[in-house]
Amino acid sequence: MTDTIGQVLEFELGSETYCVSIDHVTEIVDIGEVTSVPNSPRHVRGVMDLRGRTTSIVDPKIVFGINEDGAERRIIVFDPEIIADQEAAGWLVDEVHQVRQIDEGDVDDSPGGADSASIKGVVKRDEGFVIWVDPVAVHAE
Repeated sequence: MTDTIGQVLEFELGSETYCVSIDHVTEIVDIGEVTSVPNSPRHVRGVMDLRGRTTSIVDPKIVFGINEDGAERRIIVFDPEIIADQEAAGWLVDEVHQVRQIDEGDVDDSPGGADSASIKGVVKRDEGFVIWVDPVAVHAE
């Protein structure tokens, strides 16, 4: 019997599937109007008003070096108390798939000696692999 580690939200960036711990996610919204902010870091697409709160919109494709276009239809909004030190932040993703349970036996360490703190591991699925990322580490970098 394998031990359950928790649940993750799976999403698509380009042609690959990624996931984050569902504990970090507060909501998933459709993309709305994003306002550019001059002199922002390259990975910050801009800001968006989400229920009266200014939310920074991050492009994880730039953070992870993904050079693929996609639909960019959804925003995963993270809990600001966990992720960005009280700053509201969301990731622009192509598609959100589902919440799935993660068992301990399903997760391998990052292959190839990847030293990025933002990669928690690789989740094995029947249909392929899912890269498990840590948004806390991404926003700390």
